[in-house]
Amino acid sequence: MRDAETRVLNAIDEAETVNLLADLVRVPSVTGTDAESELQHHVAGLLTEAGMDVDVWKLDLDDLRARDGFPGTEAPRVEAYGVVGVTGGGGVPALALQGHVDVVPTGDLAKWEGSDPFAARVSGDVLHGRGACDMKAGLAANLAAVRAIQRAGIALERPLAVHCVVSEEDGGLGAFGTLARGHTAEAALITEPTSGAVISACAGALTFRIEVAGRAAHGATRLEGVNAVEVFWPVFQAIRRLEADRNRDVPAQFAGNALPYPIEVGTVRAGDWASSVPDLLVAEGRLGVRLDEDPAEARAAFEEAVLSAAHPFLRAHPPAVTWPGGQFASGRLPAGHPLLAEVRQAAADVSGVTLPESAAPYGSDLRLYAAAGIPTLHYGPGDARYAHAPREQVPLSELLAVTRAVALLAVRRCLPG
Repeated sequence: MRDAETRVLNAIDEAETVNLLADLVRVPSVTGTDAESELQHHVAGLLTEAGMDVDVWKLDLDDLRARDGFPGTEAPRVEAYGVVGVTGGGGVPALALQGHVDVVPTGDLAKWEGSDPFAARVSGDVLHGRGACDMKAGLAANLAAVRAIQRAGIALERPLAVHCVVSEEDGGLGAFGTLARGHTAEAALITEPTSGAVISACAGALTFRIEVAGRAAHGATRLEGVNAVEVFWPVFQAIRRLEADRNRDVPAQFAGNALPYPIEVGTVRAGDWASSVPDLLVAEGRLGVRLDEDPAEARAAFEEAVLSAAHPFLRAHPPAVTWPGGQFASGRLPAGHPLLAEVRQAAADVSGVTLPESAAPYGSDLRLYAAAGIPTLHYGPGDARYAHAPREQVPLSELLAVTRAVALLAVRRCLPG
């Protein structure tokens, strides 16, 4: 390694990095809450302390909603902030490190080990807490890397950017607003959890809503009515058949993934009185979008499947399908782009491990950066299977390994030669 690379790696303070992650987890920055904005301002202060020129702005929500390509949202919100830090040097940043500050709700608190999902509880090599894996460990790695560069006294020849965004969990509003403001880069690394791999492609996900009608009647004379729950069952079976069809032939990048394009019904609500036949069922869920598939074609296939469900009542009362909430297209790194090899080399140089290349079954901000012409991939600490779960956690050894790889990548891209 060059002297500058060695100096930066030696400047990474491991205890400080772990404490940084713990501090981030302790802010309950659930998507759309005031704490999300609070954490954005806190991160802006950390980037300023790291010697970066920091742009903090309030997103114009009405303007963004009116723009082509608006990615949708699910969480109600009255405000949102963008935060971008850039090192000096002028010109387009050679690399942007990106991470989102928002986390999903905690769910049933009784299912969490410990009394507080935001306590950042450490047990051995593992830090537990909502957002630890998705994706505050990756955010901490980005922040620790720029701190190390500053601490080592390295003057980068080309700019390095750090993008901190909101609202990734419900569509990508923060990334959309960051790109709309004009922030760009030659390449981007999103430090989402990647389970020891480098993710060069992400499937998409579209939020759907299905309304299935029934006919109300007194429960004591149920034969006079039509139960919307009963009518929904063949619709659900049609969705499962569609899921099987869409997962028959998948790209090699998904090797080992049994279901790269899942379709799931996440919520079902029916009826308003215990002794009545329910006359309406509302189901909401997510439809996986295949790599390179036009989201409009995915929607059309889903709507066709739902309308094909066999039930006598459905012929005269077809289900209504709408598409609220987050709308994630797929995205991928262009074939042959050097960023893949650069990330794998940086990781191998600090850990001795060659990262496998893979694709992810979930939507992410990658597709927004790719659509803006910024080659992007994922590499970050944590196992995505722990994301959104009451057992959410991240190994601290992975946090530190990724921090070293990110710092090395940043120096190599921004201090060439």
